[in-house]
Amino acid sequence: MSEQQRLASFDSALEKRLPSFSSLLFEAKTAKQLTFTDIAKEIGRSEVACAALFYGQATASVEDVDKLSAVLGVPCEALAAQMMGFPNRGVSVEMPPTEPLIYRLYEVVQNYGYAYKAVMNEKFGDGIMSGVCFKTDVEKEVDETGATWAVITMKGKWLPFTRF
Repeated sequence: MSEQQRLASFDSALEKRLPSFSSLLFEAKTAKQLTFTDIAKEIGRSEVACAALFYGQATASVEDVDKLSAVLGVPCEALAAQMMGFPNRGVSVEMPPTEPLIYRLYEVVQNYGYAYKAVMNEKFGDGIMSGVCFKTDVEKEVDETGATWAVITMKGKWLPFTRF
């Protein structure tokens, strides 16, 4: 890891909103000086999916638990006992969000939500984009002026509304 690389670590202010295993995973991640990119490569998941496991926002498979245990040096039994349940995805972020970066993502939906909806309805018909059958990636892009841009790609299965 480069000297300037900073790691996402456990935020104790979120402790009541996160599963009990989150602090264990973050402590091991910090102790080993690993980024989510590093861990994702080892467990065969995307960076966002890997981070979602840490926050209890994704279902962990037996394979995920085994690989996380190996990469982070955490006893497999301790992780399996805590991570093999069903995630509670909606509790980690208060609404409206107050953390600035999360608020800005929320703001994008506030400002462009109906525009996204209109364009998607015109292209796909009456329906919704799945947040369950879904994948997302985050990339860093530097333009010709040297400005850094965050590029977030969201890909969700289109689910048409059914007539009944």
